[in-house]
Amino acid sequence: MTDAKAEPKVPEAREKKTPGSGRDADARELVTAKGTTSIADHVVAKIAGMAAREVGGVHSMGGGAARAFGAVRDRIPGATTSGTAARGVSVEVGEREAAADIDLVVEYGVSIPDLAAGVRRNVITAVERMTGLEVTEVNVTIDDIHLPGDEVDDGESEPRVK
Repeated sequence: MTDAKAEPKVPEAREKKTPGSGRDADARELVTAKGTTSIADHVVAKIAGMAAREVGGVHSMGGGAARAFGAVRDRIPGATTSGTAARGVSVEVGEREAAADIDLVVEYGVSIPDLAAGVRRNVITAVERMTGLEVTEVNVTIDDIHLPGDEVDDGESEPRVK
């Protein structure tokens, strides 16, 4: 490591997790001499989605189309809601790393940079703790802002045309 610029872009924390480093590396590695652990993309997406929802100031998840589709799906009797946890989350999962894109609707008055930092921190912590994967990036997109008094139309209002 004499020339840091010639080395690949690997965070120091990941370098410390190499097998034999004496820092519980074997317990956290997904690819070992005894076998390989694969984690499906939707599992990581659910973890990231739940972690993002835990941050105060997040009103809902997903862009407009995802929220509309989810609202329709939620009204169908017998429809599963397992996708709700991952709504608004897109992930890429490799053997040792993961990256996430998260779409949010924020509450009015919340500092968006602070919220994005909090979501990023919470998602990275949860995914790395639960999966052992290194989270390389969490991209946060703010799709909308929830204003006081804005409520989802639940179909109980009077129709415009009779």
